[in-house]
Amino acid sequence: MTATIQELTGDYVLDLAHTRIGFVARHAMVTKVRGAFHQFEGTAHLDGGDPARSTAQVVVKTESIDTGVEQRDQHLRTNDFLDAPNFPDITFRTTSVEPRSDSEYRVTGDLTVKDTTRPVTIDFEYTGNAVDPYGNLRVGLEGSVTISRKEFGVTWNAALEGGGVLVGDKIVLEFDISAIKQGQ
Repeated sequence: MTATIQELTGDYVLDLAHTRIGFVARHAMVTKVRGAFHQFEGTAHLDGGDPARSTAQVVVKTESIDTGVEQRDQHLRTNDFLDAPNFPDITFRTTSVEPRSDSEYRVTGDLTVKDTTRPVTIDFEYTGNAVDPYGNLRVGLEGSVTISRKEFGVTWNAALEGGGVLVGDKIVLEFDISAIKQGQ
């Protein structure tokens, strides 16, 4: 049995085993590279009576970046890209939540990559809720946003012989979220 939106009010933590924080980047002007971060934590407060009062915070460990190619991942951890030794975290903190419909929410917050913080707006779809076999109330959300990596100080690139560049500026951030209600 699923909960009503009012019954969802409460504090949540991200379920690391069932949440994906990923990205897509254009490579060599012809294909896409997909990856994800495997170490992160996040909390949220959902207000079913007044969704605009909901909040969320996420901290992603930059060293956990994974594209499936270790040499590329090592390069992404260097100062050319994320500079993981000096900037171990990417953070996001909500500043507003705007309900767009019963299942769509526009979440705006401050995204910090390296030492640059900029506002971003992510459109999320509420995909439902369920009580799992362990008695935990879970909610699901999916969303994405396209950002300019250059706006966050990630500017490294290489020119291609035939024109263009090795890495595109636009990065799609993808969020597939399963969050567990606390204190049930």
